[in-house]
Amino acid sequence: MDTRILDQLKWTGDGLVPAIIQDIRNGRVLMMAWMNRASLDKTIETRRTWFWSRSRQKFWMKGETSGHVQVVHEIAVDCDADVLLIQVEQIGAACHEGYRTCFFNSLDSEGTGWKVTESRLETPEAIYGKKV
Repeated sequence: MDTRILDQLKWTGDGLVPAIIQDIRNGRVLMMAWMNRASLDKTIETRRTWFWSRSRQKFWMKGETSGHVQVVHEIAVDCDADVLLIQVEQIGAACHEGYRTCFFNSLDSEGTGWKVTESRLETPEAIYGKKV
C-alpha cells in the first residue's frame, strides 16, 4: 500500500482519527474507536480491525481477547477526511459488555433516561472470564 494515502487524512493533534465501525450486512453502527497510523496500517494489512486505546495507551486488535473479531470489507473516509467508516463482518459481540453493538442504550420516550434496546449475546464474564 502507498502510505502517502494516509497523509491525506486529517489526524488529531494526538495522531489519531475516529473510526466508525459498521455492520456490512445491515448497516448498524457497531462501535466507534480511535486509530493511529500503525493501527490503520495493520487493519489494511490484516483485514481485521486494530485500534489505539487512549485510556490504556495501547495498540489492540478487536477480538484479541474475546475472539469476537471484525473482518474488514471496506474502508471509507468522509468528505472532510477526518473520520473513517469501516464496514465489517462482525463475529460475535462488538461490545465488551456482550451486546452486538456498543450502542445498546437509547433515550426513553420521555427523554428522562436510557433504556437497553437489544438483547445481550453473552455476559462479559462468559467472554473474558471472571474478574479477580
